[in-house]
Amino acid sequence: MNITELLAKGGPVIWILALYSSIGLAIVLERYFLFLRLRQLPKQWQQGLGQLLDDPAAQKELSQLRGPEANIIRAVAEAHNDGIKDLRGVGERVRGEEIQRMEFGLRTLSILGNTAPLLGLLGTITGMIKAFMVIEQAGGKVDAQALAGGIWEAMITTGVGLAVAIPLLLMLHFLEGSVERRALKMSRCIALLLERRVVDPVVPVQTQQTHHWENITDGV
Repeated sequence: MNITELLAKGGPVIWILALYSSIGLAIVLERYFLFLRLRQLPKQWQQGLGQLLDDPAAQKELSQLRGPEANIIRAVAEAHNDGIKDLRGVGERVRGEEIQRMEFGLRTLSILGNTAPLLGLLGTITGMIKAFMVIEQAGGKVDAQALAGGIWEAMITTGVGLAVAIPLLLMLHFLEGSVERRALKMSRCIALLLERRVVDPVVPVQTQQTHHWENITDGV
C-alpha cells in the first residue's frame, strides 16, 4: 500500500495525523538547531566568575559573550553596578526567561505526541462503527472477507497514530533533557557568580591576607 492509498483508506483522520507529523517535525528541527546555536560559557570565564563583580575590566568584555549564561552574567553585573541588593533574584529572573525561550514549542510537541494515538483510536472506532452499520443494513448477511477488509482499513488510523506519536515523544524527551541540562548549568553559573573573595577582618594588615568564599547575598 502506497501513501496515496493509505490517505484514501484512512479518511480525514489520516490527513490530520499527517498534519500532526509535519508540525511536530518542524518544531523538533527548529528547537534542535536553536540548541546547536546556543553558545557555551568559555572555561576561562567560568573559573573567574567569583571575582567578576569586582573586576571592571572583565565586565567591559561581557558584551562579547553570547548564550544564556552570558545573559545572566550581564544582567547580574548591571544590577550590581546599579546597587541592587537582590542579585540572586535578578539572576533567577533571567534564568527563567532563558528557560522559557528554550522551552518554546515543547508544549505543542507534547500535545501532538500525546493526542496522536487517541486521534488514531478515534478514527478506528468511527471506522468500526461504519463497518457494523453496513452489516446491519445488509441484514447480517455479509461476506467475512469484506468485513475483515473493512476492519483492517479502520485500524489503519490507530497504527498511523502510534507511528506519529512515538518519534514525537522520543524527540520531546530529548529536547526536555537538553533544556534541563542547560538549566542546571545556568544555576551553577549564578551560584559561582554570587561568590566573591573577601578579606578576613581578623587578620592584621601586615600579615598575609587570607580569603574565604562567601555568598554576597548572605548580608555578611
